[in-house]
Amino acid sequence: MRLPFRFAAALVLGLALLVALQPFNAQAGPYEDALAKFTTDSYADTFAGVGELVTSGHDSAGSVVAALGDGRLLFDPASKLVFIKGADGTLTDAATGAASTVDAASLKTVRANNRVRGAIAAASGALSLMAPDPARRLEAAASVFKSRDAATLPALEIALSKETDPTVKAAMQEARAALIIGNASAPEAERVAAVATIADAGDQDALAILRNLPADAPATVKSAATTAVAGIERNLAVWGVAQNVWYGLSLGSVLLLAAIGLAITFGVMGVINMAHGEMVMLGAYTTFVVQEVIRGYAPGLFDWSLIIAIPLAFIITGLIGVVIERTVIRFLYGRALETLLATWGISLILQQAIRTIFGANNREVGAPSWMSGTFDAGHLSITYGRLWIIVFAILVFVALLGVLRLTRIGLEMRAVTQNRRMAASMGIRTNWVDAATFGLGSGIAGMAGVALSQIDNVSPNLGQSYIIDSFLVVVFGGVGNLWGTLVGAMSLGVANKLLEPYAGAVLGKIALLVIVILFIQKRPRGLFALKGRAIEA
Repeated sequence: MRLPFRFAAALVLGLALLVALQPFNAQAGPYEDALAKFTTDSYADTFAGVGELVTSGHDSAGSVVAALGDGRLLFDPASKLVFIKGADGTLTDAATGAASTVDAASLKTVRANNRVRGAIAAASGALSLMAPDPARRLEAAASVFKSRDAATLPALEIALSKETDPTVKAAMQEARAALIIGNASAPEAERVAAVATIADAGDQDALAILRNLPADAPATVKSAATTAVAGIERNLAVWGVAQNVWYGLSLGSVLLLAAIGLAITFGVMGVINMAHGEMVMLGAYTTFVVQEVIRGYAPGLFDWSLIIAIPLAFIITGLIGVVIERTVIRFLYGRALETLLATWGISLILQQAIRTIFGANNREVGAPSWMSGTFDAGHLSITYGRLWIIVFAILVFVALLGVLRLTRIGLEMRAVTQNRRMAASMGIRTNWVDAATFGLGSGIAGMAGVALSQIDNVSPNLGQSYIIDSFLVVVFGGVGNLWGTLVGAMSLGVANKLLEPYAGAVLGKIALLVIVILFIQKRPRGLFALKGRAIEA
């Protein structure tokens, strides 16, 4: 009589559980006892032997089960020894693990019918739950949790009773609870306790389990599940807001990097620099070139590619900024419209130059190993790339504050910002301060391009995506005020991400723009207005 696969699997694992609870043979270990059953050429003994292998805890149990499933498990009728046949035809003694010189022609293959194959499939999963590697056990527990196959319950309970790793044990308890909830034969109190265990997980998988209880589940179980679902939904809503705040901080750091250079050029020089976005784009292409050179000549340095690209991008874009200021902008001070048109023309020239040199298609910029991957903090999913960009933005901000507060050029920049005429009368060469300021702002934009190359497409149009937002951040925070730029960038980033779930990406951005316009109507100088005689005049 053939048994259904699930019944066979459950039966063999049930037998395994009974065997695990019995005292071991004093003369031979459980692993050797299991091997002996494969030498009788009986399907019933083979079936029982598979169950005993599951509970033996022997390191070779998985290899024996796999060999049995593949038809590579042999036995010697005379000596009652069991051998595993390798892919190259070599024989290994299953009991000792030693290579054997026995003639394979004298051996018989351990046979398997459908009932035994069902036991093999169930045993493979059970052995994963008791594997020596904790990571493999954790993966097996997660697989049981997702599949919710009732046939794995006996093996799971055996593994749970032996588990010592707290993380793996918690995962196994959740997997067991997922099986118990839908088990009609389980005691009602145990099913209610399983609901509480699943509720503690508090994620989307837990919601799916609690929302799909069997129709015949007791009323107490359904009531506990309903209460748990409401609590999980409230908790996930809070975590959802926290996730959006994280996304907002991530977006804010990007806006800060893109706008911080513009804040000092616009604040010191009063120049509406429409080519600022192209400085960001040039920084991204500098990163691309650095990585291409490293791939071709020093692949081992790839993880250092961004570290190498940051100073290079600062120098290259800074020098380009100085050239632009000395050749074009210095002739247009006090003529805002002409400056805007001139810098817009420069932006088009730079875009076309990049298209001519690199082509119009997007360029691939790889992520170093230390910027790849994600990790979870509670129910927050945090990517290493975004986290490092936030850290980089803060470091750039602190470094720029240090330059402005602790260096002579910073002192002169602040003097020119507050009162250009007075600074000139004190002997400060305001024209060279303008050049240095424009170069510094352009260099910072180049470093922003290095960071943005990790999260955006590197193309000739990269800068156009950030120029409007950069001006919005600068005006909202306060022209020329770095703290205002920081607060403005983070505020707009978080507000944007909090509005998106309700209004959508486009309408959310429009609503944010309207809010900023209304705010500027009340505070034309932004959140943190600079003070000085020239400004107050």
